Amino acid sequence: MPRQDGGKRSPKRPGGRRAKLPRPVYEKELLRLQEQLVMMQEWVRSTGARLVVVFEGRDAAGKGGAIKRVTEYLNPRVARIVALPAPTERQRTQWYFQRYAEQLPAAGEIVLLDRSWYNRAGVERVMGFCTDEEYARFLRQCPVFERLLIEDGILLRKYWFSVSDEEQERRFRSRLEDPMRRWKLSPMDLESRVRWEAYSRAKDEMFAHTDTPESPWYVVDADDKRRARINMIAHLLSGVPYHEVEPPELSLPPRPPSTGYRRPPMETQTWVPDHAATLEGAGRERGGGPGGA
Repeated sequence: MPRQDGGKRSPKRPGGRRAKLPRPVYEKELLRLQEQLVMMQEWVRSTGARLVVVFEGRDAAGKGGAIKRVTEYLNPRVARIVALPAPTERQRTQWYFQRYAEQLPAAGEIVLLDRSWYNRAGVERVMGFCTDEEYARFLRQCPVFERLLIEDGILLRKYWFSVSDEEQERRFRSRLEDPMRRWKLSPMDLESRVRWEAYSRAKDEMFAHTDTPESPWYVVDADDKRRARINMIAHLLSGVPYHEVEPPELSLPPRPPSTGYRRPPMETQTWVPDHAATLEGAGRERGGGPGGA
């Protein structure tokens, strides 16, 4: 079966550490790509296409930030982020792929998987959360599972965010020192530093079994988050056969004449305190209050 994007593999991974993409360049291109993502969303919705995008990679590789930029302007009723917690005891007794199959899109939907069924080939394998038999079964079944999705018409795209040892350590230390982002670190994340080589071997074996012609892995050089987001989004757009969909004509109707409605006295409602006024250095009279209902 031909590759889904009809393209060719890059002969080699981009090498060498480059300067960060300048913010003005990044922001301008990101906005352009996000406009295209909205166009792609409308194509998915109007044609009944089903798109699944898998985001995988090491901890702190930038998967969450990329997902955030992809979905920033999309309709959450069309584009849905799935980040499943650890399986329940009941789910542990099910077919491994079952709880992921339940999250697959219906017609006109996009599903972004913030980690996916590949947990079994990564953290479960390295941390010993699955048996050797379960792991071997996963490697056999995963290509078949993905082939079935593709044969059923689902557009499947898989991205691996690749981050260097040094950059991951820098990001971990930054999170440790930042109370706004410390929640992103878990004991499991820190354990991944100790098991760096074990995760590398697991990733290599996973690619050997699941980087197939019909469902290839696309590796994103993620040491520079800005470049990674731009490159990943541009590649996703290039591999989906979307086109502009003419939106329906809409016009704002005039407000009809009043039928005698009278708003209840404002003092009967509990208003949110004007905290913003305290930032201006002095309180002010609330006056008539906000004008909206």
